[in-house]
Amino acid sequence: MHPLKSRALLAPAAALAAVLALVPAAPRAEPAGTAAVSVEQVPYAMDSSNQAAWWTPAATYKGRGQYTYFAFNEPGSTAATHRPAIARRDPDGVWSRLPLLASDGQQAQFTDDNGHNQPSVARDGSGRLHVFTSMHGDPWRYFRTDSPQSAVTDHSAEMPDQGQGITYPVLTTAPNGDLYLAARVGTGNDRRPGKLYRWNNAAATWSVVATFASAQYRSVYPDDLAVDAAGNVHLLYEWSKAPSSAFRHKLSYLRLDPATGHFTDSSGAAVTTPVTPDASDVIQDLTSGEEWSADNTGYTGAAVQSAKLTLDGSTPKVAYRYRSAASGAEFHVYYGYPSNGGWLRQDVYTGGQTTAAIGITWDATDLKRVYYVKSSGTDRVFAATEKNGGWTSASVVPGLTADRLAVRRDSDGNDVLYLPDTKSGTLYYARR
Repeated sequence: MHPLKSRALLAPAAALAAVLALVPAAPRAEPAGTAAVSVEQVPYAMDSSNQAAWWTPAATYKGRGQYTYFAFNEPGSTAATHRPAIARRDPDGVWSRLPLLASDGQQAQFTDDNGHNQPSVARDGSGRLHVFTSMHGDPWRYFRTDSPQSAVTDHSAEMPDQGQGITYPVLTTAPNGDLYLAARVGTGNDRRPGKLYRWNNAAATWSVVATFASAQYRSVYPDDLAVDAAGNVHLLYEWSKAPSSAFRHKLSYLRLDPATGHFTDSSGAAVTTPVTPDASDVIQDLTSGEEWSADNTGYTGAAVQSAKLTLDGSTPKVAYRYRSAASGAEFHVYYGYPSNGGWLRQDVYTGGQTTAAIGITWDATDLKRVYYVKSSGTDRVFAATEKNGGWTSASVVPGLTADRLAVRRDSDGNDVLYLPDTKSGTLYYARR
């Protein structure tokens, strides 16, 4: 089995809120055979710290056409700092920039911390944008617009669990306009649980839904969440030895019915929360040579590292990276889906090392599309599709050296790809 930075002066809030730089899209010509994919360079400088695997940095919305929102890190005023912002693309292909403003009216700035201090974004049913950013055991850093056209300002004081250390915030929009947020909460050395929060769009308030996973000597790593048409919330997460580790284990799944407040596993069986590793609905269990280790340099055994989910109706489909005993130091790509009360897994890509970035969508023609990034080569971003049990990979954006990715499927059935090239400080938008 199976980081060139430019620097800019801080701008006053009035100027930032009143002026949104409108920039027309600059499509990138693609080689023959890739006409189905359109690519544009986002016209704002990106900081090299804009890289993670767990984040949800892209959101879409259908109004008079498709809008796209990319949350990203801009270069800070000094080395090893960044300033979060949103790049918004309207249906005419015009980009505008929305900086995140601190309480002093200046653009918020934080210290770089690759793999942790990156932003996640979602749009609620009233058109407000929500961003959670730059937290690695830090109190809430939460920014929001108060109306569709207002500035993005600090609303951290509105969150529950004030004073707690927050890490790995991932969020999504429900069909009714509410939001759901999963994050690891706490900085204890012996336990770091996962909690689920809900934004009630009508009341404009956040609340705690539940501590969904917690265990002694274990830490929870939220990977993704999605909400189906019936309003059920699907959660994907990993476990590590406490307090933390770059190598995780027991990739797991959980589902919430908000109408009842009950949690179930993928088969529909009731689950008592918070779940533990042994009581979780495990997609990728421990394999040969796999150990619970907090050694980020010396541990060479099997491990999970990054995962994402999509829904086929109400059925979860999962893509993830796993290093097995047979793969040596390489993290390969796998696909998992529920079947007969358990999970079946397939090899998607086992041809070499991949980067900690992965995505998955459900397409009416291709069915599941698994996106991943190779760690080297001219072509880096690939999509894999399956037919008759066999998986085939193809470069999505030939010649583009993006080294991270995220993907959201819009309501028109397009895959919208968020593609950072951290070496050049460039962010790309692609649609297929």
